[in-house]
Formats: sequence, C-alpha cells, structure tokens
Amino acid sequence: MENSEKKRISIRVHGKVQGVFFRASTQEKARELGLAGFVQNEPDGTVYLEAEGEPDALQKLKEWAQEGPIHARVENLEVQELEGVGVFDTFEQRR
Repeated sequence: MENSEKKRISIRVHGKVQGVFFRASTQEKARELGLAGFVQNEPDGTVYLEAEGEPDALQKLKEWAQEGPIHARVENLEVQELEGVGVFDTFEQRR
C-alpha cells in the first residue's frame, strides 16, 4: 500500500465526552478500521485525537465520533487534515 494514499486528520470532540469511555471506545473503533494514531483527554473537557490511514476509514471514524460511545453526548467536532503520514504505528490512548 502506497503511503501517498493515506491521510492524517485530527478531531477535537466537544460535549460530554470525558468519563464515558470515549478514549477506550475510540481506540477500539480505530483499530477495527485499521487506523493508527492516538486519543487523549484535554484539560478543557474535550477529547483530542489524531488518526492516519485510508480516507474511507477516516471518514468512518469521523462519523462514529459524531455519536461516540453510548453515554457520550457529542456537541461538536472540529476536524482538520494534517500534513504527513507514517507518524504512528498503532492506535493508543494517552492520558
């Protein structure tokens, strides 16, 4: 697979997204989609993640993040395309 076909995005998730297993669920979903990157809680109450992989897998992750796990209440997503791929080997949770 050519690296040039892959993309890297960041997503910041606003709403009730901490303390609802958002990070664990995101990690599970990303790995299921074959994506690499990380997810972490931010001091302002948002969840921030970066993911890289196939564009259609990233789209599926974006759609999933709009809902999140069952107890989350997502109000808003900020999505940005980032430069460079091949940054991550796996998808991990960070504190």
